[in-house]
Amino acid sequence: MDRLSRETELLAVSRMYASEPFGRSHQPWFLNLAVRAATRHSPWDLLALAKRLELEAGRRGGARWGPRTLDVDILLLGDAVIDLPGLVIPHASMAQRRFCLLPAAEVAPGAVVPTYGRTVTQLLNACEDPLEVIVL
Repeated sequence: MDRLSRETELLAVSRMYASEPFGRSHQPWFLNLAVRAATRHSPWDLLALAKRLELEAGRRGGARWGPRTLDVDILLLGDAVIDLPGLVIPHASMAQRRFCLLPAAEVAPGAVVPTYGRTVTQLLNACEDPLEVIVL
């Protein structure tokens, strides 16, 4: 969080959530949180920052949906819609994942997800994800 706060202006940080693992059930639960930040970084520079933070936290390659030390996703970037190889904003699966929506709703409940035309809170209320998510 310190490194991120040096690179962006942190406006809000959600509580920490634990969630059943998505994709591979036989592994430890994931820890999730969301931040809302102000940044002057371009989308590509923000992605590069996310990847640097993951590497600095010890992340290395591994199985898809497998355990990892840190996974930084860009869920939203204002009203930007980007769909390019390697960079999709808003996050393509956020509306189907309670572990994304719960912390995001804490820091940006009224943020409109442009690809759905609905707020984060509206998407959370409509989410049918059966995986358990708890506040720590």
